[in-house]
Amino acid sequence: MTDASAANTDTPSTATVAPEAMAWDNRARRVVTIYVPLACFVFILLFPFYWMTVTAFKPNAELYDYKTYNPFWIAKPTLDHIYKLLFETSYPRWIVTTMSVAIAATFLSLLSSVLAAYAIQRLRFKGSQYVGLAIYLAYLVPPSILFIPLATMVYQLGLFDSPLALILTYPTFLVPFCTWLLIGYFKSIPYELEECALIDGATRLQILRRITLPLAVPGLISAGIFSFTLSWNEFIYSLAFIQSSENKTVPVAILTELISGDVYQWGALMAGSLMGSLPVAIFYSFFVDYYVSSLTGAVKE
Repeated sequence: MTDASAANTDTPSTATVAPEAMAWDNRARRVVTIYVPLACFVFILLFPFYWMTVTAFKPNAELYDYKTYNPFWIAKPTLDHIYKLLFETSYPRWIVTTMSVAIAATFLSLLSSVLAAYAIQRLRFKGSQYVGLAIYLAYLVPPSILFIPLATMVYQLGLFDSPLALILTYPTFLVPFCTWLLIGYFKSIPYELEECALIDGATRLQILRRITLPLAVPGLISAGIFSFTLSWNEFIYSLAFIQSSENKTVPVAILTELISGDVYQWGALMAGSLMGSLPVAIFYSFFVDYYVSSLTGAVKE
């Protein structure tokens, strides 16, 4: 008995070894499956912004001399590219035009999407589900196909080279997705609330304005972020419908106005891209929680 007990004390038990092995195994698995992919994702996501920032503040001597200077760092920062962009080009005008077009297109898209989504989800007419599906399928049509007939309509209505052409054409790809998103979010709102209001004599518009919309604020914010972002970054319609320099939006203007022949002004190009992406990133950061929650509700339904 004494030898057996001594052997038991000398040999480590599996009860003490197993938890340590399991802890190490869980830690290693967590690093491989979570932290490494997350680090790669963050690097891939943020590196373009870092490269734009470095290029925007580099003098031309450092931009074209990689043998002497480090391409990933700035030796002597400069504001020449930003100064040239703001005071020697029409960049402030491009920003104002892009902002006004994005806000107007977002407002029209949200107004149309709210009415369409509420009618499809709450009025329960025959074939409403198929109408909602058809609206979402319209979003899958590539813009490269839609802009050809839209260009004909823009010319016939005399809207060519006008921001109004963009304001009226952007909802063609914004309304379908926003409608689908709001349909899913309206489903998460209890219908009993509207039934009580109907019994009290409220109209459908009163219910929509006083009950449904206040409860659907996260969905509206999500649809607004989506519409504003796509309107701000849209390229094909703006390139096809706008010709004059002063009416161009930022995505098109920095590519068409900052390239002289075969000379690419990389400093000004990167400065324009960086300054053009910051408003959307800042705007999105304030409402990211609402955006995720509304998408979760829409997909769940």
